[in-house]
Amino acid sequence: MPAEWEPHERCWMAWPCRVDFWGDNLAATQRTFANVANAIGEFEPVTMLSPPGETENVRKLCSDKVTVLPVRLDDSWTRDSGPNFVKNAAGDLAASIFHFNAWGKKHEPWHNDAALGHRLAEYLGIPTFSSPVFMEGGGINVDGQGTLLTTEQCVLNDNRNPGLTKEEAGQIFRDALGVEKILWMPGDPDDTETDGHVDGIACFVEPGKVLVETCPATGTERYDNMQANLQAITGESDAQGRDLEVVVIEEAYEADRRSDIFASSYINFYIANGAIVMPGFGIDRDQEARDQLAALFPDREIVQINIADIAVGGGGIHCITQQQPL
Repeated sequence: MPAEWEPHERCWMAWPCRVDFWGDNLAATQRTFANVANAIGEFEPVTMLSPPGETENVRKLCSDKVTVLPVRLDDSWTRDSGPNFVKNAAGDLAASIFHFNAWGKKHEPWHNDAALGHRLAEYLGIPTFSSPVFMEGGGINVDGQGTLLTTEQCVLNDNRNPGLTKEEAGQIFRDALGVEKILWMPGDPDDTETDGHVDGIACFVEPGKVLVETCPATGTERYDNMQANLQAITGESDAQGRDLEVVVIEEAYEADRRSDIFASSYINFYIANGAIVMPGFGIDRDQEARDQLAALFPDREIVQINIADIAVGGGGIHCITQQQPL
């Protein structure tokens, strides 16, 4: 599975449409999705999947650099319901697809989103590999050189894979994604929506270097939980035998948490061709986080977008995007 910083053919997104989930915030969420799509569209093609009845609204809010593709959807988290794009040694593209049950049967219906990976693969005319686990793309992160990050809370959760062991899960990831080494972190007990997706906790920023999110509120339970993830990855090596360099970034702890599942992660960014499209929350810490990512990605333009209207739904920019590698 290629790393996210490798060149992209396009970015896939899906239009938010679950009225019972987004409620009165739906229109604001749709505008923020459009802002993200338009920002990414300045650097690479974007295809926005849209329920057939919403295409006119999508075209009105999105720029002409965003292509609209009608498809049946339940909601808008393509990182989780879309395919994991993988390549073989010859560079041929395929779709590695997890079973999807809406983060442990939290939202109904989910049948359209469960079928999305196969529908996109059919649309692209590429082969598929169906994994035996219930899982989401936001629960994994890879370095493109054989190493995968994930969390016990998500993968081994009884609401997805009851009875699954770490050893069994590791072998499934090796078969499905071509990785060699799996690095496990505990997760995030405060994340009751995705059950500790790693894309709100840690990510590779280059081979041998991992960015880990921490909490600045020392003496709190949340601080301890995030430190446990940091400790789990510190001192580890990757699949190539390199000692990992671990860099930390503080989460947007001071953000106005407008919901119980508000996602305050700066790590939940999208690596576009030549850019980083990252979350902002309208707080002072935004600039510090932006400066940190600029230092980590000196050859990429940093674009920061206020995503509070997405974060209320428990996710961020990485959650609503899925890169298709060249």
